[in-house]
Order: sequence, then C-alpha cells, then structure tokens
Amino acid sequence: MKNGKAVVLVVEDSAIIRMGAIDLVFSAGYEALEAGDADEAIRILESRDDIDLVFTDVQMPGTMDGIKLSHYIRDRWPPVKLMVASGAAILDESSLPVGCTFFSKPYDDHTITDVMAQLLSSEAPTACAG
Repeated sequence: MKNGKAVVLVVEDSAIIRMGAIDLVFSAGYEALEAGDADEAIRILESRDDIDLVFTDVQMPGTMDGIKLSHYIRDRWPPVKLMVASGAAILDESSLPVGCTFFSKPYDDHTITDVMAQLLSSEAPTACAG
C-alpha cells in the first residue's frame, strides 16, 4: 500500500474499458495504475514494489494473454492479488492460478469493488473471493 491506499494495476487493451475500470478503482478509494498489455504490466510491476492487486483482461495483444500474465505474476510476485475478466471467454477457474478470481464482462461494478475490498483486506496471497 502506498500512503495507506492500496495500489491496483488495471491491464486492458481497450482504452474505453480501461478508463472505466480506472474510474471504478479510484471511486473505490484505491490508487490506480494502467497498462495496455501484459508486457507493459510486467514493466510496471518490475519498476514498483507497491502494487497490491492486478485486474486484467484475458484477450490482449502482445506476448501473453491475461491468463499467462496472471500465472507469471503469481510465480514472480506471489503476494499480488489477481482478478481476471473477459467478455469473450468463460473460463474454468482451474485454468487460473490459485487465488485468482474470474469475472465475465460486462461485470457489475459493485461486485468488482466488493471483491477488490475483500482481496485487499486479506493477508493471505491465495485468498479467493469466488
């Protein structure tokens, strides 16, 4: 947490959806960072040590999709909480890393902020709010 505020990294290739998610994170009282793809997200994660949660889309351009990104984050930064969303794919949560929560788009804003609050209040990196 930075200055007492949790830091959430939103990874979404659609600028309009990303802006909406950033607004949602701000309205929930968290600091928001943004990335347009997994490569940019990894660069941000490598340059900062205060990211508490990553909220990523599944389908993105670049070297990896949101599922691969979530596994990469879980392996490299285990304390970071993970939320994954997709409008095209309905995923079996078994394809996601432990503690990762999946949401279908369009998602309900209140559900997203409730799960963020639950994950960010948990000390366990594998806390799952399914």
